[in-house]
Amino acid sequence: MNVPLALLGLLERQPSHGYDLKRDYDTFFGRGKALSYGQVYATLGRLARDGKVVVGEVSPGEGPERKRYVITDRGATEVDTWLTEPVEPEPHLQSILFSKVVLALMLERPAAEYLDQQRASHLARMRELTEVKRTGELMDALLADHALFHLEADLRWIDLTQARLDKLAEAVRR
Repeated sequence: MNVPLALLGLLERQPSHGYDLKRDYDTFFGRGKALSYGQVYATLGRLARDGKVVVGEVSPGEGPERKRYVITDRGATEVDTWLTEPVEPEPHLQSILFSKVVLALMLERPAAEYLDQQRASHLARMRELTEVKRTGELMDALLADHALFHLEADLRWIDLTQARLDKLAEAVRR
């Protein structure tokens, strides 16, 4: 997730304090990886430096002053551009999974055992995600579906690679 663009998008919705931005980011995008307050305020500082947000209303707080951040036209243009551009398809032509299999074969280690362990790990994660789909809210279910589809593709690749391990071993040991 692109944190600066997500924060800009949240600010385009409405001017907000850093605390509110963190809460909204964590609610909608943080799923398992919440932002730290330090990251929120550092990002807001860079966005202000770059002219994408300005500090609007400042009110006293129990600690430091509470600043309400407002998106600028420049920030809104960046959000609009980002939203309208398609996401770059990521074919993962050189994935970690592939690299490990090739290195295991080069080093004459048991690549098939590695693939079996990876399959078990993927299946365990798929069970967890299926439970999220069953018990979670719509946003959680959609994110789980996205992850499940990627894991299913990985499993198909694992099965195909395992079926071709002998030929792959010949190719990497030349």
